[in-house]
Amino acid sequence: MNLKPQPQGQKFIRLINSRAVFSLLVLFLFLSVASAASPARPAPEDKITPPEAYFGFQLGADRKIARWDRIVDYFYLLEKESPKIKVINMGPTTMGHPFLLVIISSPDNLASLDKIREINQKITDPRQVRPEELPQIISQGKAVICQSMSLHADEIGGTQMAPELAYDLLSRDDAETRKILDEVVFLLIPSFNPDGQIMVADWYQKTLGTEYEGSPLPYLYHSYAGHDNNRDGDFLNLQESLYAARILYREWKPQAYVDHHHMGSYGPRLYVPPYCDPIRPHADPLLWRELSWFGSHIAYRLEEAGKTGIINDAMFPGWGHFGWHWITPFHNIAGMLTESASARLASPLFIQPDQLRGESLQFPAYQAQSNFPHPWEGGWWRLRDIVEQQKISAWAVLDLAARHRETLLYNSYLKAARQIERGATEKPRAFIIPAEQHDRLTTVKMVNTLNQSGIEIHRLASDLQTSGLIYPAGSFLISLAQPKRGLIMNLLGRTLYPDNYWTRSREGNPQRPYDLATHTMAEFMGVRVDPLDDLPEANLELITGPIEVRGELRAGPAAYKLDGRLNDSFTAVSLLLDSKIQVLRSDQKTEDLNPGDFIVPQAPSQVLESIAAKTGVDFLPLNSLPAEGTHRVRRLRIGLYQRFYTGNMDEGWTRLLLEKFNLPYLTIKDADIKSGQLAKKVDLLILPSDSTAMIMGEGQETSRRWANFPPEYRSGLGQDGLEKLKEFVNRGGVLVCLGAAANFAVDKLGLRLKNVVAEVDSREFFCPGSTLKVSFDQLNPLAYGMPEKGLVLFYGSPAYEILPGNDSEKYRVVVRYAERELLQSGWLIGEKYLSKKAAMVEAAYGQGQVILIGLRAQHRAQTHGTFKLLFNTFIR
Repeated sequence: MNLKPQPQGQKFIRLINSRAVFSLLVLFLFLSVASAASPARPAPEDKITPPEAYFGFQLGADRKIARWDRIVDYFYLLEKESPKIKVINMGPTTMGHPFLLVIISSPDNLASLDKIREINQKITDPRQVRPEELPQIISQGKAVICQSMSLHADEIGGTQMAPELAYDLLSRDDAETRKILDEVVFLLIPSFNPDGQIMVADWYQKTLGTEYEGSPLPYLYHSYAGHDNNRDGDFLNLQESLYAARILYREWKPQAYVDHHHMGSYGPRLYVPPYCDPIRPHADPLLWRELSWFGSHIAYRLEEAGKTGIINDAMFPGWGHFGWHWITPFHNIAGMLTESASARLASPLFIQPDQLRGESLQFPAYQAQSNFPHPWEGGWWRLRDIVEQQKISAWAVLDLAARHRETLLYNSYLKAARQIERGATEKPRAFIIPAEQHDRLTTVKMVNTLNQSGIEIHRLASDLQTSGLIYPAGSFLISLAQPKRGLIMNLLGRTLYPDNYWTRSREGNPQRPYDLATHTMAEFMGVRVDPLDDLPEANLELITGPIEVRGELRAGPAAYKLDGRLNDSFTAVSLLLDSKIQVLRSDQKTEDLNPGDFIVPQAPSQVLESIAAKTGVDFLPLNSLPAEGTHRVRRLRIGLYQRFYTGNMDEGWTRLLLEKFNLPYLTIKDADIKSGQLAKKVDLLILPSDSTAMIMGEGQETSRRWANFPPEYRSGLGQDGLEKLKEFVNRGGVLVCLGAAANFAVDKLGLRLKNVVAEVDSREFFCPGSTLKVSFDQLNPLAYGMPEKGLVLFYGSPAYEILPGNDSEKYRVVVRYAERELLQSGWLIGEKYLSKKAAMVEAAYGQGQVILIGLRAQHRAQTHGTFKLLFNTFIR
């Protein structure tokens, strides 16, 4: 049997060679058309409860939002009323609410989910299938389609649409619906962010009928990540991400995935696939064709339904961040995005025709073009409009999958087979992660994260000699001859963002990538990974689950030592200090110690054993205590500044990081600083990356955007708060400024530093989210535990030179950019501006200290390789 799906025209020609067959075909087409044209036959209303009957209003109605708890109850009600739906509670969200996976299909399919999932696992990994078995496997398989709603909680249309979509699938009895249920297993994630959905629904209800109706939530709509929860498809730092990874990467591996979003209000009404240029490398080319295929069908169904303002192949490039819809293509899943124009949450918005704009990628003006043939003409825009067009889009994806189930399954097999072939024949053929690393525990974390993404990893059971090097047992080998080759190449290989027609304006100005210019996990985490051009013979063992590391406790005659290079040593030290155990730190290199190593003179063994087991940190023997060159460790009382105005994502990620490493902190708001009593609460204040204007609260009297928020949710230090902050530092406090917040300290505290890239034309200097080479001052306590040279993430970062003056001794450079060849991955124009400039500076300020970490040391809790630069500021 020829496995490759035949063109429909050829099938038709073969059929009409027989008059008898042709007559049967005509009869079949007549019956099909009659069936399709006949109205849907809904089940009796007393069997399936319509959403409007349950919620008391039509979903998407003006000024109405169904809350997550009620939506959850509705799905469980549907499960009781219909044999076509299965509701799975994946577990609690970050804030303890249920995260649902709703599976909708025919009763027979639901009864055979384990078998269908097993078949899909085989199809998506051709190494499990003999070629002669494939036709039968495909004939028994079902297309698996996953769609998720309202990852960004203020983009409320998807979660409001989901119950209505489920109801239609369960209650309609027309031929199209029956075919979807028979041919497709639909994995519905009705809310990717239940916590945020509840926050937004409650906020809307609170402001309804006031002048602030429809205003944005004044704080993060995910406890840690806010809008950035869509940037966690690679590192999986959030609880909700772990659930999604189980569904998408390991358990189901769907043929297609759609993430339904909102965008700004003053452009097209809806973006649908495909993405526009540029595209990220290493996905199978067939995948990009699939996105066009799905997108065309979605756009056709929308046009057929009379929806206007639909655009595709524009606005959203194929090289984006590694959130869910942009990372799934590298799992061989047709990962897609829809973006609806927003209303004011559930309140209508009137838009004048001349307010509509283009001015985005491959959409220069708001006028008809081939990918935007039917512009919307303006008027009232409502949540119900969003619900309807998202439901049509979601249905179209299911419809296409049902019509072409066998083709989709074969393509799923073919994409994986091609990636395996590329990995077996193209260079590099493997990556090896040496056992000997600067931070071995971070290496294990990276391997576990890759494993959670469904990447196949082996560990060397014995030493391996290859390419002139000897890799010891315990090193990890990742062959590229596996289905997820494209993902591995992007996460572990050097990545260079294109500098070409698609990434420059007509005037030659570089166009900022949608997010970072690279997402190279190994570089972010400071883990050495070596490419291998040949796949060596090796004694290997397959990693089948998370690697658990328990630290060892080996007593010495004088004390224990902890490796200061390990991020997790800071957790161990924090736990020791919680137990009132004295910890010392080495300030010099000796035979047994490096600068930054921790020393525990004495402690109860049961406490140390517990901490070693929890952290994976070894407590190693120290034969003698140094007579000098050590100091007693203090853990400063940490304050983390938090503002309103929709919140600061960098603050949320920093909170998550501190909690993951058991580093206690207090949230500090404007009132705490303005009170003049900050020093009674904290020793050190962290300002997350932010603009000076946002930190100060500038423009509140004149800005219309600030006016969207009630007065109690308007934030900023103001001049009074600034003076109190200066006083805090002058009297011995420590101010740590992350990323762009370093500019605030320079501008408002009068530091004699110049940001050398602040006003340079982008054609001269441009570096959007790239890894750059630096050197660390290993003898500076703020860089203890860092390697001599390494990589840092530059993302909207300042770079400083110290201006001449009479007090230059008050300034010390902690991290400095390399002299030349700075770029490792990403995009850098004008490296001369960064050459040998400061990436991190400490400055004395009165009796206190200001620490400027211009590089992104803790970005999204992903840049493990530079966490210690932050940790060293308060573990001293």
